[in-house]
Amino acid sequence: MTRVPVNPVLLRWARERAGIAQKDLVAKFKKLPEWEDGKTQPTLKQAEAFASTVHAPIGYLFLSEPPEEAVPIPDFRTFAGHAVTRPSPNLLDTIYVCQERQNWYRDFARVVGNSDLGFVGSVSVSTAPETVAARMRETLGFDLAARRECPTWADALRLFIGQADDAGVLVMVSGIVMSNTRRRLDPGEFRGFALSDPLAPLIFINGKDTKAAQMFTLAHELAHIWLGVTALSNLGAVPGTGFRSEEVWCNAVAAELLVPLDALRSDLRRNEPLPDALSRLARTYKVSTLAILRRLLDAGWVTRGRFDTAWAQENERLRKLAQSGSGGDFYRTTVARVGRRFTRALVVSTLEGQTLYRDAFRMLGVKKTRTFNNLGREAGVMG
Repeated sequence: MTRVPVNPVLLRWARERAGIAQKDLVAKFKKLPEWEDGKTQPTLKQAEAFASTVHAPIGYLFLSEPPEEAVPIPDFRTFAGHAVTRPSPNLLDTIYVCQERQNWYRDFARVVGNSDLGFVGSVSVSTAPETVAARMRETLGFDLAARRECPTWADALRLFIGQADDAGVLVMVSGIVMSNTRRRLDPGEFRGFALSDPLAPLIFINGKDTKAAQMFTLAHELAHIWLGVTALSNLGAVPGTGFRSEEVWCNAVAAELLVPLDALRSDLRRNEPLPDALSRLARTYKVSTLAILRRLLDAGWVTRGRFDTAWAQENERLRKLAQSGSGGDFYRTTVARVGRRFTRALVVSTLEGQTLYRDAFRMLGVKKTRTFNNLGREAGVMG
């Protein structure tokens, strides 16, 4: 039996990179401890299976030392000047997939004669957040009354995504890598990212986050698009200093877009207990209690000390309520993962013979023609 000279250091690195403990792989790779200790080596078939399991290129296992892996887009996930840990393979693969989809859609948009979207890169961080929020509200048709009438956060989020989609933004929401349910995305690593482009602006939202948190992420990433800045984000609704200026600015825009300060002030009730106010206003505006808490600080309704205490308590409560991601209707979920605008364009291009079915299947994360056709129906392209 032929063995291959993999580097034991790279075996351990690839496993840790994927966030998998050795004990969790021993059932599948019984000799893994010996491989990592350099006492024996795997066969080529075993090495390929291991690389596939830890989502690493097989070639990595033969390198002399671990490669330096950087996020392929500007990484704004910093706090007080400190960078976050190395990116997971799930994050990297999600970005690569979205970049491929964006490149495809950009070419498609050029072929069909679409014009550049005027709002992309139309403002700067020196523009007042209130001004930008007002422009965004007008472009998106973002109606506060309509959002208040939505019975659930999920309905409000669906409405918001539809408005961004109608404006020309590719919005993709998923809690997994492609269609692999075993590769779940971690909201603790990233909440979303924006890929700015005048023809094909793209926003990805981590679907493992709560619906209310996704609302804020979408608003935050839209601010990045208006700014014309590609970035990976994980800030959430938190205000204050110690973060990159762009992130603080985008958060201020998102907060004003979702919870306009003038409207909030008219909804405040004198002497209402803070927990009651957070619950009531979160239901009214269909945002998280953290977003409401941040706006109550902006409005001067709570002190900074009270805010800090309540913020920590709400963070812990929401962490325990994190969604498990039940999935729902398969076709609706799949269209949400790649975006309705992207799905419609890809189905049309494929049916017209401009895109190979093989390439369309890969970008949609499907394997069968029947599934592809049903997605086309779900997206409103096929009868």
